[in-house]
Amino acid sequence: MQTFSIVIHGGAGTLVKGLMTKKLEAEYKEALKVAREAGFDVLKNGGSSIDAVETSVKLLENSPLFNAGKGSVFTAEGTHEMDAAIMEGKHLEAGAVSLVTGIKNPVSLARDVMEKSYHVFLAGEGAMKFAKEQNYTLENSDYFYDEVRYKQWQGIKDSDSFQLDHSVKKDGKFGTVGAVACDQNGNIAAATSTGGMTNKKWGRVGDSPMIGVGNYANNKTCAVSCTGSGEFFIRGVVAYDVSCLMEYKGLSLEDAANEVINKRILEIKGDGGLIGVDAKGHITMPFNTEGMYRAYKTSEGKEDILIYK
Repeated sequence: MQTFSIVIHGGAGTLVKGLMTKKLEAEYKEALKVAREAGFDVLKNGGSSIDAVETSVKLLENSPLFNAGKGSVFTAEGTHEMDAAIMEGKHLEAGAVSLVTGIKNPVSLARDVMEKSYHVFLAGEGAMKFAKEQNYTLENSDYFYDEVRYKQWQGIKDSDSFQLDHSVKKDGKFGTVGAVACDQNGNIAAATSTGGMTNKKWGRVGDSPMIGVGNYANNKTCAVSCTGSGEFFIRGVVAYDVSCLMEYKGLSLEDAANEVINKRILEIKGDGGLIGVDAKGHITMPFNTEGMYRAYKTSEGKEDILIYK
């Protein structure tokens, strides 16, 4: 029987063991477990990989622990600008949104772009107009308010500094979320969602919503969701780079992902990680930081929830 599996992440970065309280660590692990189990149940019941990744990412977006949806960071203007992407590997269909505000689950809006428009990527006012036409209810800013995120912003507000969510040692909250899955039909999919970077200006967009950069899926190779220093991941075209190494050099998923995260992206001084799955259900979760919130489960009975190396 076809192996099916799911992997999720909640961001990579400066996660130092002992710096986080036991209570917070338990909260993170529980949030990861809930999201993983919901996605895995979709697969177990014969559902599609695209349904599985959307299900898991929505639950991570609904948690204030992660920098996506409810827990999104503050921009320089004190607002929340969210990005998301989703892609399936059978037909290479994809959808993405960027700079959206008030949307509870940006990953679902990205999926609607994929399935209900002729386009792949919508941003800003246009994406919001599309959301309204799809009858999305807009949440007010109170829904996205989080005390820890607010304090992060207050620390650098009115300066030219910005803060990648994962780059400071703090008993705080982490990053971008994502999921990849392989279903019982051997179809794979990936979804990624983020609130970007604290104090970002000028409509900055990171790697998360960019197809082939922070998110990619192709049944011939792999499905990938990235987390890390977005500017470097954009320059390294990370998600597609993993796929290319598999397609053109014949590397395994594991070897391709390690080559990109532990060599190629480091050479341009980028840090972060990724999760990946191939059409045989193999998984990988490399990162070059101290930690990455991650969890996986396979139909072969393998499962774990991890934070540190």
